[in-house]
Parts: sequence; C-alpha cells; structure tokens
Amino acid sequence: MPRKRNPENAGLPARWRLYHGAYYYQVPPGSEGRWDGKRQFKLGTSLPEAYKEWARRLELNQQAASTIAQLLDRYSLEVVPEKKPTTQAHNAVAIKRLKAVLGDNALDMLRPQNVYQYIEARKESGTAARREVEVLSHAYTKAVEWGYLDRHPFKGEIRLKGLKSRTRYIEDAEVVEMLALEPKRKAGSVLVIQAYIRIKLLTGLRRGDMLRLTMSDLKEDGIHVTPEKTKDSSGKSLIYEWTPDLKAAVDAAKAARPRISNFLFCNRLGDGYLDEETGRAGGWDSMWRNFVDRVMEETEIKERFTEHDLRAKCASDAETLEHAQQLLAHADSRTTKRVYRRKAERVKPLNSKFE
Repeated sequence: MPRKRNPENAGLPARWRLYHGAYYYQVPPGSEGRWDGKRQFKLGTSLPEAYKEWARRLELNQQAASTIAQLLDRYSLEVVPEKKPTTQAHNAVAIKRLKAVLGDNALDMLRPQNVYQYIEARKESGTAARREVEVLSHAYTKAVEWGYLDRHPFKGEIRLKGLKSRTRYIEDAEVVEMLALEPKRKAGSVLVIQAYIRIKLLTGLRRGDMLRLTMSDLKEDGIHVTPEKTKDSSGKSLIYEWTPDLKAAVDAAKAARPRISNFLFCNRLGDGYLDEETGRAGGWDSMWRNFVDRVMEETEIKERFTEHDLRAKCASDAETLEHAQQLLAHADSRTTKRVYRRKAERVKPLNSKFE
C-alpha cells in the first residue's frame, strides 16, 4: 500500500514533492538517464515553472489516462501553462482539491450527480467550488479532444444558481472624501493612490493595465493601451484621448512617484509593481489595503470599496452603455450592463391620459 503523502504534497502529480521551497520529481528506478542521471530532479521553484519543465521532458501524448487524477495531471502540464499567471495559480489550487476528492475515480465513471455531490460537500466555499467544477469540466472537454472519452459526462447537464453580481456604487461624495485624505508626506503612497483613483475613474482601466503603464505609453494623442486580458485574443489597442482632467491626473501620478522611473506607478527602486511571471503585485496591494483602512478610519465613508468598484463607477457614470463598454474594453455589452452599470436608472413615468 502506498505511503500517505505529506499535506504539502497532496494534490501534486505522482512522485512530486515540495522540499525547501522547490518542486522535485522522484525519478523511477532505471529512468535516471532521462533526468540528467539524477534520482531527485529539481523541476522549479514555482508550480508553473515546474509544470513546464516536466512537460518538456515527458511524452504524455503517448500515455492514456484512466483516472481523473491522470487526466488532471495532463491538463496541468499541457493546458494550464498556456493561461495567465494568476489563472495558473488558481487552477493549481483547484486541481489540488479536485484530485484529493475525485482523483482515484475512473475517468469514465463520473456522473452529473457526482458533480452535485462535490459542490454540496464544498458549499461553505461556494465560489471556489464553482471554479473547481469549471476546471474539471474543461479538463473533460480536453479528454474528449485527446480521445480518452467519446462524450463529456456532464456538460450541459449541470444547473447551478448564478452568483449575484456586486452592486456597490461609489457615490461622488465618497470619491471627494478619498481624494481629500491628507498625506503624511509630500510624496508617497497616499498621493500615488489618489492619482491612481483619478485615472481609474476617468478611464476604467484594469489594475494590471494601470500598473503596466510606462512613459512610452503616454503619447501626444493620449494613453495607448493594449489590454493584457485580450492581448492574445482580439489584440485590440485603445487610445484614451487626452482631456484636461486626464492630463492633470497623470501629472499628479508622475509627481507622486518616489523616484523618476519609466513606469507611471513604481516602487522606491523605480521598478514596476507587477510581477509578470506570477501576475501578483504584493507591494501595490499592501499600499491599497493601507489606504482603504485609513479612508475607513478617518472619513465618513462607512462601506468598504474595491478597485473593481471604482472601475464600475467609471462604467456607471458614462452617459451611454456604448461609451461604458468602450472604456472598459468589453467585447460584449451585456457584461458591462450586468456587472458594471450599477447606478440606478432614471425612468420617466407616463403622462396621464385622464386629466
């Protein structure tokens, strides 16, 4: 009987282990020649890096998957690395949980009721459970493509209640309070965040696209942006044309930087906040949390707000749905309307016919 795996290794592919901050593969006896003669082969210090190295050395296409765990292993190697860094991290967590519960089951034995049972068992983490089922469903779609199955066992047969969209609308008076918060220094985090808020409310740009802005993106006719989210699909570029307000907001962001940098938003070393490898921006997130904490403590604002709420305010304040869709760079206006247009709609009553 195989030895029970340590908690930190649960959900990882067979023969993998996490050791001293890196992922290692325990090479099967006799296969050392394919792994540089090593018995313990270091795959990488991050999951995406480890998956890529493992995929490079294994010929998985010739191996048939008979269990859900084996399918998810191949999905981890061939599909997950093609996604954005943040999505890769979320998928890795989802796959770990799926394998822990369903991994030993035969690939062709999964039924819709099993999926419902999985969701019920994870009902305390409803949103996460739904995301995990989405990963499982896509993995089964690939299983059909790879020839493991003739049909998807539960696609179109699962009906889940939709998640309610967030409805928080930031009022103009709340923005005034945010921007009136007194900085403790002539330059630094508060002024940087306030300039960031001004630009966000004028353009609706996503966090990642904002933090990627460089001086070369600020051209004579406006701010040139190719949204990262759609760069590999539509590849559409946008130009946010200069207005006096937008110019003033960008100038404020330049002045608030801790040092001159090629990035519009930079840390004390002049580097950008976003780690392109992982998609994370830890330093920026800490600054944002501290700013929101101060706003909640020192102003009359009673309800917490997020960056998405600011993006939604931009969409809500646009005069038309079409303009809001352009600002947010959405391919489908239905997303703009359902998720981001949060201001109450004004409706004129009919004129009376009886007076």
